[in-house]
Amino acid sequence: QAPLVESGGGSVQAGGSLKLSCAASGATGRYSCMAWFRQVPGKERERVVSIDKGGRTVYADSVKGRFTISKDNAKNTLYLQINSLKPEDTAVYYCASANSVVGCTALLFTFWGQGTQVTVSS
Repeated sequence: QAPLVESGGGSVQAGGSLKLSCAASGATGRYSCMAWFRQVPGKERERVVSIDKGGRTVYADSVKGRFTISKDNAKNTLYLQINSLKPEDTAVYYCASANSVVGCTALLFTFWGQGTQVTVSS
């Protein structure tokens, strides 16, 4: 049972790029909000970017201009294009979904993927 499955992580040098994918099943990819999070061991989880049903996006300041979220509704898949990678981007990246009338202002996400590791060396 895996409602959300991430892939596309890897090890790259600073300045490189990666494209992460999140395959959803059932209604998990059609919820009011889909988002990418990242977390470094021992540190607070960070919401990288979210996208609601209307396609509206909100990016963390740390990734603006470098990360781009997109969604293919037909394929029920969420993507995260990451460019100009920095060592501080190193983390486990997770996709998550929330079903709430408040959309992406929701504080609780119902489903989470297993995560995919992104490692950036200088």
